[in-house]
Amino acid sequence: METLDSGGVTMPTENGGADLDTLRHRKPRSDSSNGLLPDSVTVSDADVRDRVDSAVEDTQGKANLAGENEIRESGGGGGEAGGNVDVRYTYRPSVPAHRRVRESPLSSDAIFKQSHAGLFNLCVVVLVAVNSRLIIENLMKYGWLIRTDFWFSSTSLRDWPLFMCCLSLSIFPLAAFTVEKLVLQKCISEPVVIFLHVIITMTEVLYPVYVTLRCDSAFLSGVTLMLLTCIVWLKLVSYAHTNYDIRTLANSSDKANPEVSYYVSLKSLAYFMLAPTLCYQPSYPRSPCIRKGWVARQFAKLIIFTGFMGFIIEQYINPIVRNSKHPLKGDLLYGIERVLKLSVPNLYVWLCMFYCFFHLWLNILAELLCFGDREFYKDWWNAKSVGDYWRMWNMPVHKWMVRHVYFPCLRRNIPKVPAIILAFLVSAVFHELCIAVPCRLFKLWAFLGIMFQVPLVFITNYLQERFGSMVGNMIFWFTFCIFGQPMCVLLYYHDLMNRKGKMS
Repeated sequence: METLDSGGVTMPTENGGADLDTLRHRKPRSDSSNGLLPDSVTVSDADVRDRVDSAVEDTQGKANLAGENEIRESGGGGGEAGGNVDVRYTYRPSVPAHRRVRESPLSSDAIFKQSHAGLFNLCVVVLVAVNSRLIIENLMKYGWLIRTDFWFSSTSLRDWPLFMCCLSLSIFPLAAFTVEKLVLQKCISEPVVIFLHVIITMTEVLYPVYVTLRCDSAFLSGVTLMLLTCIVWLKLVSYAHTNYDIRTLANSSDKANPEVSYYVSLKSLAYFMLAPTLCYQPSYPRSPCIRKGWVARQFAKLIIFTGFMGFIIEQYINPIVRNSKHPLKGDLLYGIERVLKLSVPNLYVWLCMFYCFFHLWLNILAELLCFGDREFYKDWWNAKSVGDYWRMWNMPVHKWMVRHVYFPCLRRNIPKVPAIILAFLVSAVFHELCIAVPCRLFKLWAFLGIMFQVPLVFITNYLQERFGSMVGNMIFWFTFCIFGQPMCVLLYYHDLMNRKGKMS
């Protein structure tokens, strides 16, 4: 291999040979001699020197990089390299080892430009090790505390009215379809259509509430029925509102989409009621096939994480809650200690619930129905404010809110802030229904907890603009996982126990 003499430094050339002295002392030629440069344009010695130094640095950098690779491949030995690089010319003592200004990987300017996959793996290993030790210690100290009466008590055999109520909810979509069919045939007017849809949706909510309050059912059965009731209600509102909008566009002379036509199909309604979405449209993007093996794996994960969630509730959360006092009564420091002790297992249960429902169950349902749009959540864990969290963590509800509450308010010239408050109000009502009705306890803790998010939205937005994204993210994690949810659990538990004590 030919070499270049660079000020006493022997360097290999990148292309196998050239004389550095010739390159240094080459005189600029005119356009007539090389056909490239005009006579008036010359190349100065400084330009030539800069080009030479750049070429030498690039050549040496490539040689050093290749030398590093060869050293790694040979196990760090000092023998002859087995590749195309001659180790005699790599990392010469006379060649500078420091050529650029660089930051340390963990410095503030470079930390977010690095890959932290190894640190993430370390955190997972440490998390598994620490929690495994805590689980073993808990079992050795307290024994097996899991019981079934919290989930399925002796009254579970009398929960058949709730089961029959779940089955009867299918009547309401059929009633909504009948109303849309009548208006398509011009048998009823538009005000009558709106009135009938209001009656259908109100009855769909009040009927399960009445059944749950009348029956002495298990808590899990009541929560399941109320969740299903809220889902059906949201779907019915979307079905009625979307069809109303399609009729309006189809009958308007200046419609934005000339292909819009109003029609109703029982098949499309049935698919919508089963699909993992709350927003109705006549057709959806579809996936080509069902991956049976993938579905089986997701079902296995669903069973495992559901069991793990139940284990945490019975082995950790229930003993902590039973040994606590009302957080708003008694010693303040004791209440803070109970909330902090409950926060970690509550966080695990919340994360398992999110993973089981939003990732596993909704994807399983989408796969079985070939539902194509599977953006059920975004990276809410990176939320820079409370508002970002609510926009990213539950995409089906978020899309429903902006489609049927928020933007309809803006189109009616309602200001932005009242529109946001109205959206949170709807969410607060349904959160309260899903918790208060199965507990038969109306203390409005869930309602107030959701409405408390409204000032937090504006506070965290201000902090994000003033101090940066991490401040809002930390406030989000604290309010939801360290303070908010554990406090609600303690409040509902002690109010429920007090209610049962008075009844007995």
